[in-house]
Parts: sequence; C-alpha cells; structure tokens
Amino acid sequence: MDIKEILSKVDHTLLAPDSTWEQIKEILDDAMKYRTASACIPASFVKRAKEYCGSRLAICTVIGFPTGYSTTATKVFETSDAVANGADEIDMVINIGWAKEGRFDLILEEIKAIKAACNGKLLKVIIETCLLTDEEKAEMCRVVNKSGADYIKTSTGFSKAGATFHDVEIFAANVEDHVKIKAAGGISSLDDAEKFIELGASRLGTSRIIKIVKNTDTGIGY
Repeated sequence: MDIKEILSKVDHTLLAPDSTWEQIKEILDDAMKYRTASACIPASFVKRAKEYCGSRLAICTVIGFPTGYSTTATKVFETSDAVANGADEIDMVINIGWAKEGRFDLILEEIKAIKAACNGKLLKVIIETCLLTDEEKAEMCRVVNKSGADYIKTSTGFSKAGATFHDVEIFAANVEDHVKIKAAGGISSLDDAEKFIELGASRLGTSRIIKIVKNTDTGIGY
C-alpha cells in the first residue's frame, strides 16, 4: 500500500497531559506536511491550532477523555465548546460502566446528544475495546449504527491496551455502511497500519507512523 494512502488515513495524535504548545505545533506542522486526515489534540489547544492551521488541516479533539464517565451534560458542553473553538472532528469516550451494566439505551441517548452538539462536525465514538467483551463490542456497534455518529473507534490509548486486529474484525462484521472504523492505540509499524486498513479501518489514531516516515527513507516526495 502506498505510504501516502496510509498517511491520508492518519489522525496524527498528541494527547499527553504535559503537552506544550511547541509540541502541539510540531504535530500540526507534520500533519500538514504529510497530509494526514487530521491532527488530534487536547481541547485546550483547539482554538490556537485552528487559528494557526486555518483550512489547511482538520482539527480533531477528544471529549470525556480518557475515562468516559463525565456526565452527558458535561460532554455536551465540552463538545459545543470545542466546535465553537474550531474543532472539525470530535472523538468522544462512552460511559464504559454503562456498557458493562448493559445500559446501552443510555449510551445511545448520550451519543445522540453529543452528535447534536457537533453541529454537523464528524463524531467518532471511542468504546475502549480492551475493557469490553466481544459481545459488548458487537452491541456497541449496533448502538453506534443507530446513533448518527460517523465512526466507531477502538481505544483511547490510555487504558490497558490499544487496537487489535480482532477488534477491527468485530467492528467490520457489525457496523452498517454509514459507520466507519477508526483503530487507535499502539499502532507502531507501517505493516500494522496497512493491516488495520485492509481489515476495514478508515482512520488510524497514532503518532508513530509519521515518526517512522521521518526517520526512514520512504521516498515519499513531499
């Protein structure tokens, strides 16, 4: 698979709690240079990032991150604030405890409320697959199918594990055509990135792919 095709599906990500503007700016510069799908950054940097990048790069941020157990009202406010500050894409974390309790109706209503607050911007739903059973993952696919969200996403990258090929296979078997798949967390090689895409992922949440490209002679031609 062409390296440019892989890069076009990457959400180039920096969400470390000690992130500084200089580090965020480097992420933005690299994302623009290598033409990634977006840069995914903390909400507190969204306004400055959008002013810096303008229309050259989609800015993604995270909501209810990384635990997911904020109230729905809090997540809705976070979303509205992020969109007002210029966010083009929103990655929200579900209430994982609700999933473990089988309260999928509440999760559905929360996603719908957050989607409304997105005001037309893309919404990705992080379900933290490492904390769910395969049955719960499949049920969350069905919830996302009904929710109006644009993507289902595997992981925050802040829990016990990140994306697995098995997770993406479950997603691909259970999502409807209007829901896309994002694999995130622990994607550390071009071979893995290509495999996730082949299995059905349309987006990859990672910071490592660009590091690999920068440190090797890929002949990318940018």
